[in-house]
Amino acid sequence: MAKLLKELYNKKYIDYLVSNIEKNYKSFNSDSFKKAVFYQEWKALELKQRMRHIASTLGEYLPSEYTKAIDILEKTFKELDSKYALENMLFQDFVEIYGLDEFDISMRALETFTVGSSSEFAIRRFILKYPKETMFQMQQWAKSENEHVRRLASEGCRPRLPWAVSLPDFKKDPSEVIKILDILKDDESEYVRKSVANNLNDISKDNPDITIHLAKKWVDCSKNRDKLLKHGCRTLLKASDADVLEIFGIKKAKHVTLKEITVQKKVDMGGELEFGFTINSKKSLGYLRVEYKIEFLRQNNKYSKKMFKICEGEYMQSSKIIKKRHSFKPISTRMYYEGLHKLHLYINGEVFKSFEFKLF
Repeated sequence: MAKLLKELYNKKYIDYLVSNIEKNYKSFNSDSFKKAVFYQEWKALELKQRMRHIASTLGEYLPSEYTKAIDILEKTFKELDSKYALENMLFQDFVEIYGLDEFDISMRALETFTVGSSSEFAIRRFILKYPKETMFQMQQWAKSENEHVRRLASEGCRPRLPWAVSLPDFKKDPSEVIKILDILKDDESEYVRKSVANNLNDISKDNPDITIHLAKKWVDCSKNRDKLLKHGCRTLLKASDADVLEIFGIKKAKHVTLKEITVQKKVDMGGELEFGFTINSKKSLGYLRVEYKIEFLRQNNKYSKKMFKICEGEYMQSSKIIKKRHSFKPISTRMYYEGLHKLHLYINGEVFKSFEFKLF
């Protein structure tokens, strides 16, 4: 059985954390702190709850003066192994809990803590409280020599960052976010560019027209930027948005036909849907984006739809065989229900064939 993510916060890590704090704060009451961390409700706490509990407890055992506490934590953080990147995010959580009224000190701390970890969650509380000041700071971070700091500038202001507090103003108007993305769109670091793409994809869900406008403006300048834009427009591409398909040169595939189609008609719960087909053309296939969409039957007898990409690229041959399996094993993010489901085969944003199959 896979280890639960929350178990990253365990006795071994807390011992490691404490031993390093002791080097920078001789008065640290280690035994009492450990007892307070592993209190009777500890096992029931999930990952972020454990992080918050440890950070809050640190506040009780470090100096009450925020400046002194942060000085100790900054020195400690710099000595920790980067393999504990996720666990070490409790340092940023400490800033979020205790530092909201100390803007300048907290900005310095979050910049320190994001290197080898990430301050993407904590910075959002400051965006909400000090929108102008924080976004100005993030514009400065976008020009940093350190890729971790530059990534924070983009990742921290994503309108829809998973697991994070929402930024409703940026969902309505992402103009301040776009100022950051404009600085970073040609960043030398793929790590940073991926964050820019994810931010752009967030924007596309609430403001597709703005995303399309940016894509048209930024496309065809470099391979790296085009790759970034394509990843940033992935939701719109999956939706077969005509404007986005055109931006990336994905034209209607009128020259191809589907033959030798096989689709399984019945699928056992927990089993796999098998299907296949051959794409044919009288000339070379050219650029193809091949996808399939499944309409999943829900408990209320309505359907939810999800698109899946099979392949994409330039194909010089005149024929391509596709064979695919789609698993119906239960997963935490999707429940399956017995009954009629639907399969649609897409090429370059258009439905070529549709089928029905039953899940038992």
